Amino acid sequence: MNFQQLRIVRETVRQDFNLTTVANTLFTSQPGVSKHIKDLEDELGIEIFVRRGKRLLGLTEPGKELLTVVERILLDAQNARSISDHFSNRESGRLIIATTHTQARYVLPENIKEFRAEYPDVHLVLHQASPREIAELLTAGEADIGIATEWPDEAPEFVAFPYYSWRHALVVPKNHPLTKRSRVSLADIADYPLITYHEGFTGRTNIDNTFTEARIVPDIVLSAIDADVIKTYVEIGLGIGIIASMAYDPKRDSTLALIEIPDLFRLNTTRLALRRGVYLRSYVYAFIHKLVPELSEEKVSDLLRGPARGDFVI
Repeated sequence: MNFQQLRIVRETVRQDFNLTTVANTLFTSQPGVSKHIKDLEDELGIEIFVRRGKRLLGLTEPGKELLTVVERILLDAQNARSISDHFSNRESGRLIIATTHTQARYVLPENIKEFRAEYPDVHLVLHQASPREIAELLTAGEADIGIATEWPDEAPEFVAFPYYSWRHALVVPKNHPLTKRSRVSLADIADYPLITYHEGFTGRTNIDNTFTEARIVPDIVLSAIDADVIKTYVEIGLGIGIIASMAYDPKRDSTLALIEIPDLFRLNTTRLALRRGVYLRSYVYAFIHKLVPELSEEKVSDLLRGPARGDFVI
């Protein structure tokens, strides 16, 4: 048994049992992948995958049990490397943050600027992705920190902390009729073509639920994954927009007006998530503390190393 065999088992599941994709991902050949799997099965005396001819269809029952062990072994190997890096050079390395466009563009810049000033030898990698992709990056060990508003309903492999709360707001062209109203209702919004976030991004579920509960069907003419696109189409007159309030900049968005609507939509909470069982370098804890000052290294470390609680939010 060797690490390459274990990586192949894990990657085969991640790539939906497509060995050609597995080979490309791991920079090897498909025959080599098949041989590694067969050698491991022979050594363990079990069949790991369900087969139909030469195709792999899924995991056998022993294979499902083995995958849990494989994930743990590879995570521990990653932790061993992190421990070595930590003690050989405490203030240099790489910090990978997976987050959505809204957080990367409007929330994190100042924190990242300050962090870079304090840790100039740490190379920062910023992955902009969907919440689902962020969860996958954390699970795969390809990101240290995930930051998003939408997360899986149940993910015991993660521990998450509230980062900050925010509300949606309305963005309209300057001198739009809605800017003359002292109070804007859902019905008022529904009178106009609407531009907002794509499903699964930046509180879109809260927006949809609010309209549904009010039995109002909005005319959503365009949806996008980031506020910059939404504001662009509001500017050209396609409709009015619902965005995260922090995504409006009075100087840059001088042709638009922001209308606060705090009573219309539920409060949203963006969370910072980590994978349980992962060894984090000291500068990762420092970055977390910068984002959420109440989170000490001791508190975060205890939760990461503790057993899964069956819930996602701490």
